Amino acid sequence: MTFAQRERRGLVEAMRAAGPDAPTLCGEWTVRDLAAHLVVRERRPDAAPGILLKPLAGYLARVQAKAANQPFPALLDQVRTGPPWWSPLRPVDALANLPEMFVHHEDVRRAEPGWQPRGLTAADQDKLWSVVRKMASTSYRKAPVTVELATPDGKRTRARSGSDTVVTLTGQPSELLLHAFGRNEVRLETAGPPDAVRAVLGLDRSV
Repeated sequence: MTFAQRERRGLVEAMRAAGPDAPTLCGEWTVRDLAAHLVVRERRPDAAPGILLKPLAGYLARVQAKAANQPFPALLDQVRTGPPWWSPLRPVDALANLPEMFVHHEDVRRAEPGWQPRGLTAADQDKLWSVVRKMASTSYRKAPVTVELATPDGKRTRARSGSDTVVTLTGQPSELLLHAFGRNEVRLETAGPPDAVRAVLGLDRSV
C-alpha cells in the first residue's frame, strides 16, 4: 500500500468518525462538502477543471452540490475506492494524490480542538519533503522577502528569492507542506525580522 493509499484510508476513517456536518479547515466546507469535492475531482473530468479555472467554477459548484446530496456512506465509499479505472488520475495516484489526501486528512483532524501532529515515519516525511520542494516556489510566490524552508535535521530549500531580507520557516516536512498549502493550524518556528515574518505568515498561499 502506497503512502497516498494509506492517507486515503486514514482520511475516510477521519471523515466517518467526525461525521458529515463536522467542520474542516477548508473554509466553510463541512466534511460532506470535502468528500463531495474529492469525488468530483476524481470522477467528473467535465467539472473538475473548475477547481482551477474561474470561468468553470459555477458549473463545478452545481456538480459538487449534487454530489454532496448523496447519502454520506455512498460518498465515503467513492472516496475510499479512489479514481475509477478510466480516470487520468489513477495511473499517477501515488504521486498526484499524496498531497491531496495528506492535506485533506489533516483538514479534518485539525479542525477538531486539541489536535496533535501525527507521528510519521522518516520515510514518509522524506516523501512529503520532496513534495514541499517542488511546490514551494508557487506557494510563496507573492512573498515580498526571501523565504527559506528548513527541517529540524538540516534540510533546506529556498522557496522565494524576494529581497535581502530572509524569513526562515522551520518544521517537519508535514508541517511545512500544510503551511505551503495555506493552512495555519501548523507547528512551525520562524526566524527573521518580525514585520517580514508577519508578511510571510499572512500571505495568500493558495496553489
